[in-house]
Amino acid sequence: MQPPLFVDAQDEQLHPDWFAVLVRPRHEKSVSRLLESKGTETFVPVYRASRSYGKRIRTVELPLFPGYVFSRFVANNRLPVMITPGVVSILGAGREPLPVDEAEIDSLRTVTEQRLTMVEIPYLEVGKRVRISQGPLAGVEGTVLRAGSSVRVVLSVSLLQRSVAVEVESNSVQAQPEEQ
Repeated sequence: MQPPLFVDAQDEQLHPDWFAVLVRPRHEKSVSRLLESKGTETFVPVYRASRSYGKRIRTVELPLFPGYVFSRFVANNRLPVMITPGVVSILGAGREPLPVDEAEIDSLRTVTEQRLTMVEIPYLEVGKRVRISQGPLAGVEGTVLRAGSSVRVVLSVSLLQRSVAVEVESNSVQAQPEEQ
């Protein structure tokens, strides 16, 4: 069967997209179950971590993005999602929810299905100010030159108009708040 030549605006509005839903702290799994009981597809990426309770060590599954559930629904029909107990809001611009790229969701699903070791790292943009939080350079501030599994940070001495670049692990870097 051939795909239609013209896409009707009404058909376009009925296409479900993935959205990031902000939920109350530690309610990711319960909100996911409630949304699925309403017929809404959800995804909560989790990772395994070891936690010690006294003398016992347990392996637990924790959400990769605490406080968020990914849900697939039609943006114009978001009321059933919004009235779900535990849901705070849907991420977006003002009152308009913004969809999450389906390729990003597919990538997260692939990684979680493979049960690879993963940890959340800060989202670092090139050009942003950061502070190194761990290791021998703890407390040093600089600007991100390159981000990836390791981060190249530029340290500058304004008075001398000189800079040096240093590479550190991405989990040892924290984004600095924007100066106003």
